Amino acid sequence: MANYKDYGWEDGATDAHSYLYPALLKILSKYKGKRILDIGCGNGAIACRLLDHGFDVHGIDASESGIRIANQKYPDRFYVQDISDQHLPFAISHLKFDVIISTEVIEHIYAPRTYMNFIKNNLSPGGILIISTPYHGYLKNLVLALTNKLDNHFTALWDGGHIKFWSVKTLSTLLNEFEFKIIDYKGCGRMPYLWKSMFFVATH
Repeated sequence: MANYKDYGWEDGATDAHSYLYPALLKILSKYKGKRILDIGCGNGAIACRLLDHGFDVHGIDASESGIRIANQKYPDRFYVQDISDQHLPFAISHLKFDVIISTEVIEHIYAPRTYMNFIKNNLSPGGILIISTPYHGYLKNLVLALTNKLDNHFTALWDGGHIKFWSVKTLSTLLNEFEFKIIDYKGCGRMPYLWKSMFFVATH
């Protein structure tokens, strides 16, 4: 049976997510100097680019192959971690994280409240959460339907793929449930309201 926690990561970022980095870098520009935790860092493609730009980043992911690749470039910055264990890996358990980022992760999470508890438990008081997920809105879904792309977009044939499809309303509801205050929201990739993804910035 396939291990869906381990996506068989390869080195480098995928073209599919290259549009995320400029938007994330712009958001993070005001938080340089803060300690950052990347939850669901995969092979470290985004976290390593942030480290290249002088950010103080550690990353965690359930994928052993992803973490192995990430540590080849920046040893001792990345750790295997399943968020069902609510505690950080021992090597970084003493650290306080001022910013948590999590890009294109929550749509893969079976239990989003477990994920949010992990974030809440490991973010410093008053810290910043930056989360991205594929954008779903009425206009985009209508265009997908009219162009006969719904089956491709919402495919059930991707092993380990997306299992939650978040809207602005549903993700806002989840963040509010965990007492996060949303301070910024923006789409990225494509034209407005046909965005590939959306970013939420929230504080607790």
